[in-house]
Amino acid sequence: MPPDAASVLIPGPWEHRFISANGCRFHVAEIGEGPLVLLMHGFPQFWYAWRHQMLALAEAGYRAAAMDLRGYGASDKPPRGYDTYTATADATKVIRALGEEQAVVLGHGLGGFVAWCMPTLQPGTARAIGSLSMPHPRVMRRASYRDARQRRASRYLLGLQRPFVPERRMARDEHYVAELMRAWASPYGDFPSDEDAHRYADSMSLPFVAHSAAEYYRWLGRSQLRQDGPLFNRRIRGQIAQPVLHLQGTEDGCVVADACAGSRRYTSGRYDHVSIEGAGHFLPEESPERVSTTIVDWLDDLHLAGR
Repeated sequence: MPPDAASVLIPGPWEHRFISANGCRFHVAEIGEGPLVLLMHGFPQFWYAWRHQMLALAEAGYRAAAMDLRGYGASDKPPRGYDTYTATADATKVIRALGEEQAVVLGHGLGGFVAWCMPTLQPGTARAIGSLSMPHPRVMRRASYRDARQRRASRYLLGLQRPFVPERRMARDEHYVAELMRAWASPYGDFPSDEDAHRYADSMSLPFVAHSAAEYYRWLGRSQLRQDGPLFNRRIRGQIAQPVLHLQGTEDGCVVADACAGSRRYTSGRYDHVSIEGAGHFLPEESPERVSTTIVDWLDDLHLAGR
C-alpha cells in the first residue's frame, strides 16, 4: 500500500498540530516552552529532519516548531505558491498562528534560502535567522554561475526544470532520493542509512509532493528569465540587521563550501559562521550533537528569553 500523509506524523515527545495560515493548512511538530524557534526543512525532506534539534531546544528552554513547508509532508499541496515571496509569507503566518509576533527562524537547504530572505521580505518577523548548508541567496546565485564546481553540484536544478519527468522519477523511484542524499552527504559518515533513505523517499512519493518540491526550484530557475527574478535579487541585496548563524559542512556535495563564501557582506549585525569539518549537506542529521549545541549556545548568547 502506498504511503499517505499520516506516515509523516511520526510519534515522539513532540505534538503534531495542523494550523491554518496564509490560505493553507500547515503541519507543525512542536515541543517545549519558551521563545519560539521556527524550523524549516530542505529538499528532499520534511519536518523530521530537525528531530534532534527539537529535543535539544526544548531541553534548553525554547519552544521548537518544525513545519512541513507548503507542498511537503502533511501540509497542504496547492497548485501554486512555490515562490520565495510566498514561502516567507507562509513562515510569517505560521508564526502568527502559533500565537507569536516574532520568532527565531532556522532553515536548512531550501529552508535556509527562505530564512535568509525573511528579514527583507517579511520585516519585523524574524528576531534572528539561522541557515544550514545554504549561503545568502545572492552568494549562491553568483557561485552557481561563476564556479565550475558549484555548477556541477547544481546540475540537479536543471533536471528539476523539466515538466513532469522529475515528478515521476521522485514519486516512483526510491533510488532517486537515496542516490541524491548519498551524493550530497559526507562520504566519511553513515548518513543516510537505508532506513533514512527509505523514509524520505516515501515522503516524496506522497501525492503531489514531488511536483511541489520541483516547483520551488522551477520558480528559482524560470524567474531569472522574467522580470521577477532580477527584481527579487535587487530586493535582497541589502544588509540584514538581525543576528545571523550560518553553518556549513566542509564535505557538502550540494553546496561547495569554499565556492560559496561571502555571506557576511549581506549582514550589518552579528554574524556567526561555523564550519563543520567532515560533515556534508544534511547537517541536522549528519552532525546532530554539534549542530544542536551550536544552535543552543548561539541562542543563549543572544539572551532572547523575556524579550
